[in-house]
Amino acid sequence: MHMFKVGSAGVPFTRSFLTRITAKNNSLVRPRFYSTAPPPPVGSKTVPSTFQVFDREAKKVQKNRAASNVKLSRQVDYVKDEVAFRVVDRLLDIKREFNEVVELGSGSGHIAKHVDTDMMKKLIMCDMSEVMLSRDEEVEYEVPVERRVVDEENLPFPENSLECVISSLSMHWINDLPGAMIQIQRSLKPDGVFIAGLFGGDTLFELRTSLQLAELDREGGISPRISPMADSRDLGSLLSRAGFTLTTVDVDEVTVNYPSAIELMEDLRAMGESNAVINRRGLLKRDTMLAAAAIYKEMYGNPDGTIPATFQILYMIGWKPSPTQNKPLERGSAKHSLKERLEGNDLTTTTKSQ
Repeated sequence: MHMFKVGSAGVPFTRSFLTRITAKNNSLVRPRFYSTAPPPPVGSKTVPSTFQVFDREAKKVQKNRAASNVKLSRQVDYVKDEVAFRVVDRLLDIKREFNEVVELGSGSGHIAKHVDTDMMKKLIMCDMSEVMLSRDEEVEYEVPVERRVVDEENLPFPENSLECVISSLSMHWINDLPGAMIQIQRSLKPDGVFIAGLFGGDTLFELRTSLQLAELDREGGISPRISPMADSRDLGSLLSRAGFTLTTVDVDEVTVNYPSAIELMEDLRAMGESNAVINRRGLLKRDTMLAAAAIYKEMYGNPDGTIPATFQILYMIGWKPSPTQNKPLERGSAKHSLKERLEGNDLTTTTKSQ
């Protein structure tokens, strides 16, 4: 049984919540890959080679394989269900009832478990894996759902056609993240909102470090075993570049305890979250894997013999500009002095004497 801790209030679990670990990886630099080129045309079937960091076809195969084992893949829904709950919690802060909400990278329906008819009339679930998308098609949700096979890198939605787009733990596999954001912004109606949660750069830093040290010792070199991920400092500028306004970015963590690194890697595979970097190496050698598990336990192990795995979650919210949106006041238009407010002066008296 896996044991959880969450960084903020979340859905109740039968698993135990534990204290957040504080260990950080300070010895290895995690690369970030962003293109400054314009996004591919809407409806394009290919992504320019300059954007290729991930093997999207391999990722599709991984997701299909994971969803094919229905029983096992449902057992490892715990992280995606928790993050989906937190994404929906942010959607709840928007006091608006949507007719249709489009979910990108929906998987088997993690968002659908947490929404109700007070929030939306219909949820359009989109995913590149038809097998994953239809895994739970017999499950009935409170909100009617429509399933569409859609590649998140090439959106089929017309310009100014959507009220709300959400995504939970999918966008970290997109090659051209700025281009995808631009496509989403174009698809939204004025004053439409985009909300997403994706894995950040500190995700699985314990596993990354352990694998690299084990490979260096056993094989004389290292390879990209953990995918490169976005950094929280980049998301605000990426949202602004894509044309969003009133942007918000925040960071959270989910820590899960596993018996060993072996079980962690097995669960990642069952989630469809195996490495999909184009220049990844083949199968991990057994000797290297056992060495990594030993290093992991030695460096990060808990007193009870388990090992913690940190999932850093980056949340972002952006709005498509609209003339009806609230805007900040012009510089110098304030009627009261901040200095007077901080000093506790009577602002009413000050105003009357002017």
